Amino acid sequence: MHRSRSPLLLALSFLFTSFPISNALYGPSSPVVQLTPSNFKSKVLNSNGVVLVEFFAPWCGHCQALTPTWEKAANVLKGVATVAALDADAHKSLAQEYGIRGFPTIKVFAPGKPPVDYQGARDVKPIAEFALKQVKALLKDRLAGKTSGGSSEKSEPSASVELNSRNFDELVLKSKELWIVEFFAPWCGHCKRLAPEWKRAANNLKGKVKLGHVDCDSEKSLMSRFNVQGFPTILVFGADKDSPVPYEGARTASAIESFALEQLETNVGLAEVTELTGPDVMEEKCSSAAICFVAFLPDILDSKAEGRNKYLDMLLSVAEKFKRSPYSYVWAAAGKQPDLENRVGVGGYGYPALVALNVKKGAYAPLISAFELEHIIEFVKEAGHGGKGNLPLEGTPEIAKTEAWDGKDGEIKEEDEFSLEELMGDFTASKDEL
Repeated sequence: MHRSRSPLLLALSFLFTSFPISNALYGPSSPVVQLTPSNFKSKVLNSNGVVLVEFFAPWCGHCQALTPTWEKAANVLKGVATVAALDADAHKSLAQEYGIRGFPTIKVFAPGKPPVDYQGARDVKPIAEFALKQVKALLKDRLAGKTSGGSSEKSEPSASVELNSRNFDELVLKSKELWIVEFFAPWCGHCKRLAPEWKRAANNLKGKVKLGHVDCDSEKSLMSRFNVQGFPTILVFGADKDSPVPYEGARTASAIESFALEQLETNVGLAEVTELTGPDVMEEKCSSAAICFVAFLPDILDSKAEGRNKYLDMLLSVAEKFKRSPYSYVWAAAGKQPDLENRVGVGGYGYPALVALNVKKGAYAPLISAFELEHIIEFVKEAGHGGKGNLPLEGTPEIAKTEAWDGKDGEIKEEDEFSLEELMGDFTASKDEL
């Protein structure tokens, strides 16, 4: 049986369908800046100043109670800091990017830093005092030259290396260093949240572990090559560069740093000192190394195997001491690499000798002190800090192919025997001819 609605119900139905109730807590005349996904970047992330953001839900009683206080705070802080609000119920995806799980949640954004939670009393004075503290910290950083603008500005460069299909193999796969690479997409919210943490980790790990990043929107080939299926994906390129492993830890600077240092311990290979027997050794050991230390050892007849091994053991102990640094160590016997010796000023009676060689920069520096362990260690340290007295390497040295040392003492080649009478006979014959 069909029942007709009463006039009252029809009226109420018309009222609620024709004039929907607004869920907003802040009206158009409110001093609180109302945020949406479309203006969040410009109003908050790219702001040059401190921004306080309330993540609220319209149905939340605590949020409703906070509304007049939040508007008062906006008036008090006008010209000092921005007070804003985001309807987290209407914009769930944006709220999830910042880990919002309860309402209201207040986060404070400052240029170049990750957001911090405000957990103080929900009164105007403590809110204003907390905001002022953040403003003072920002001013202090700017006076110290640490930051000078919004979070999108590159006033404090990141040590993370921008990688692409043109430089990836050369920088990462051919490197001896440990690399941790983030594959990201510019539009990815999780990637944006990771960005300041990644930058901090890269800067703190500078000189120890290489961090890099790949924009997968621009580098589809690298994304496909390493089977990247979500963002951000972080891969670790350790000793076995052909088999990177995923990083599954927390996406915070401290967690990334701890993981990287642990990996550094396990990925450091054995220290080695390699004989320079041809161009292939030069390419493998010296071309990609930050510094290649080249030792020129005395002829085997001058040092014998025992003396040469002492020099090699000394170099090996230095390589072991600095094995976490991107250095390589090679050696050649006196006179075996004449062109290289000539270009780095080695030769004559100057054996043993040692030079620090930077192939990429075309420069070298000689060890001026005695060829002794403590002097070599100081030399390596100094070279790692930029060195002194660097000289230009004129042209590309021609590396000769030589036989590897067999580990034995050298043998004196016996000349053909001859008698004094034969020598005098030859001399007499020559004299008669004259």
